[in-house]
Amino acid sequence: MNIVVAVNSDWGIGYNNTQSIVIPEDRMHFKELTDGGVVIAGRKTFKDIGRPLANRKNIVMSRDRSFKAAGVFVEHSVDAVLTMIADDDTDNVFVIGGGSIYELFLPMCSVAYVTKIEAAPPSDTYFHNLDESPIWSVASQGEACESGGVRYSFVVYENCAVESV
Repeated sequence: MNIVVAVNSDWGIGYNNTQSIVIPEDRMHFKELTDGGVVIAGRKTFKDIGRPLANRKNIVMSRDRSFKAAGVFVEHSVDAVLTMIADDDTDNVFVIGGGSIYELFLPMCSVAYVTKIEAAPPSDTYFHNLDESPIWSVASQGEACESGGVRYSFVVYENCAVESV
């Protein structure tokens, strides 16, 4: 299982239930990574996206048992999500946020695809700083790029505590 996340230089990931900085090239990278796979999102992230993502199995995790949305599977626990993805190729399962969903699934993920944005706008939600984690290491780092005056790079981390299947 994988995580896909865009982080600011302070590891902030959002403000008021949305991304602080949107980079079109990051969105394209996200689409390329997750196309044809399974995406797992929390209800707030799903609502921010506004629709199921095409050509992907969309799973929305919510504590709200009355929540329903067309085109998605709604589950209410980590165990229920894990049961739902049991027959899926874990290399094609991507946790896409938000903050509480990342926290729940991070220990189970073997790879984190992180877009590091060189800016620190206000954030009220943060991702675990993988650079300070003894169990995560950088597997690859792309060259720094720029979009709309904002520098960013794509970094792939591996979780040394989780065996890849």
